[in-house]
Formats: sequence, structure tokens, C-alpha cells
Amino acid sequence: MRREIPASVIAVCGEIVAFYETHATLNSLFTYAGASGDPPEGTKRDKAIEWLRRMNNDKSADPLKVLGRILEPYMDGPLDPIWNQPLIESRARIKRVLAECDLQYLRGGSIVSSLGTPTRTLAEFIRDRDLGAIDCEFERAIANVGTDPREAVSAASNILESVCKVYIQDESLEMPAKQDLPSVWNIVRIHLGLDPSRVENQDLQRILTGMFSVVHGIGALRTHASSAHGSGRMTYKLEPRHARLAIHAAHTVALYVLESWHKRKADV
Repeated sequence: MRREIPASVIAVCGEIVAFYETHATLNSLFTYAGASGDPPEGTKRDKAIEWLRRMNNDKSADPLKVLGRILEPYMDGPLDPIWNQPLIESRARIKRVLAECDLQYLRGGSIVSSLGTPTRTLAEFIRDRDLGAIDCEFERAIANVGTDPREAVSAASNILESVCKVYIQDESLEMPAKQDLPSVWNIVRIHLGLDPSRVENQDLQRILTGMFSVVHGIGALRTHASSAHGSGRMTYKLEPRHARLAIHAAHTVALYVLESWHKRKADV
């Protein structure tokens, strides 16, 4: 369904794009993105905002598709935290205003609605091996690190748990009675043949063994320190750096499982 670019998104994105571009490169960027018509008159900011508004009024255009391609150069790719601090802050502003409008940016220049996606669509992403979309789910967990590290840990564990449950369902395996992360992970890793003792290379053995510890550690951290369970007498002093470690570790395991699953399907 066609959706227009919200006014607040136009204002923020127009300002950011105008800051980084010259008139010539701004024209080139919008043309590359599929923006229709000649460049509007005015300052760079006025030009960018007017061109985005024009996309909303052009019924033959897909405004969010155009916006996604415009934002792609700013949103994708690694950034040095020292030399690229202004762009890091710009990315954060873009993500924030999109989230306020129930939108999210996906790597590769796509902007999609975030309404109703956490459960149903995540399962679809996993089944489709849509790694870009799954990356975005982890990015949403990262977004909570600074303000709510407990919730971020819970989200990371939930994503990894979902990967395992979808695997079990699609492979017609028996779901364990206890459906926590260590239990579903044990079913998946056995079926995938992720057994360090069967790997000849000692370096890979160490990595696989460490991966098992990571999964159990993430599950335990979720139980003891995340928002998913009530706190007991001992309160974990969970800091953003701890949450970030858990999220990145869960992301690595999830993608390894999905890639191993893909290879297993291809070899059958």
C-alpha cells in the first residue's frame, strides 16, 4: 500500500541532506533516487523539502521508495566514531524521526512500516532468510541500549529464540516441553550437526564451543537481569556495554544458524 512521507520526516531528512550536499550533488542524488520533475528553486534545504513533498503529490511515485534511496548513502556502511561523529548523530536523528512515525530504515535503501512486525513478520524474515531485515531487528535492540539495557537484552534473546523456534517448526522437529533459549537451541544445534568434536580444525572447535557458552550466557542474562523476568533479591547492574555485548553476540549466533540452515537445505 502506497504511503506518503510524514511531514516531520520530510523536515528532518530535508535538513540533513541539504547539510551534506551541494546544489549539484543534491540534484544528482534526487535524480538517482527516482524523484520526478526538475529541481525546485530555493536554498538546498528548501529544494530538498519541496522535492520530497512533490513525491507525496505524485500519485505515480512511491514516496518511501524514493526517500529510502536518498537516505541510503547516509545510513549504510561503517562509520569511524571519531571522524564521523556528525554523520553518526544524523543517522540517529533519522532513525528517531522514522520510529516516531512507525517507520524504519532497512539496509539497502528500504523504508518500511514497523507496525505489527515484532512477532509475525520476524518469523517471516527468518523463514525467508532475509538477513537484512533480521539485522534491522537487532538494530532496534541496539537502539534501546542507552536508555533501557535490560529491555535490549530481552529483545536480543527473543530474536535468537525465535530463530530456533522457527527452525524447529519448519524442520518438523519436536518442540521441547520447556521452550526457553537453551532448550530450543539444543534441538537446533543437534539437528544442524553443530558439534565441536566433529570438527577437525582446533580453531573452529574453540569458536563453536565458545558459541555454545554465548547462547547459554545470553539466556541466563535475560532471565537474571533483563526486563523479561521480575528481579529477585540480587539486582544486576546491567550497563549499556553489557547489553551491547549480548546483542552483538546473539546477532552472530543467529546469522550463523541461518547460514548453516541454508547450506543444509542446499546440500539435500
